[in-house]
Amino acid sequence: MTLEALIQGCKRKEANAQSELYKRYSGVLFGICLRYSPNRTEAEDNLQDAFITIFTKVEQFKEKGSFEGWIKRVTVNTVLQKYRKKRVFEIKEESQIEDVGEEEVFDEGFPLDFLLKIIQELPERYRLVFTMYVMDGYSHKEIAEMLGISDGTSKSNLARARGILKIKVVAFKK
Repeated sequence: MTLEALIQGCKRKEANAQSELYKRYSGVLFGICLRYSPNRTEAEDNLQDAFITIFTKVEQFKEKGSFEGWIKRVTVNTVLQKYRKKRVFEIKEESQIEDVGEEEVFDEGFPLDFLLKIIQELPERYRLVFTMYVMDGYSHKEIAEMLGISDGTSKSNLARARGILKIKVVAFKK
């Protein structure tokens, strides 16, 4: 089935089209959910929530731009909405913000499962900002808008996430 036919089938709420869409994209979307979730079980729940949202809102896809890009954005927004409701972000005064350098935390080859594990162990507010900034390339302004926080809070949470990760990386090297 072509992508266009698949999308049209999903818009008509055809179960076979929805099943095929799930088979094609569940792997890549699960990877996104893993990065944003504290554990595999929650990532699985987030994936299911994302597909429910995708199937519900597929009519909104206007075939401008990439469909895969659209479903990735829907997935990220679905997961972030869950965390926004939890109010996991602490507000910091601008004077408390640490300077965030552009150096990468991981300068050597580390096992992927180790990296995912230590990222998932971060407190939610740090994990979300770290994932959005470092792994998905959002700016602090975009992160602030998406999470309903200030640019300064985004920068502060990124600095704290990097600090925690550096400590874990150093401990792993020893």
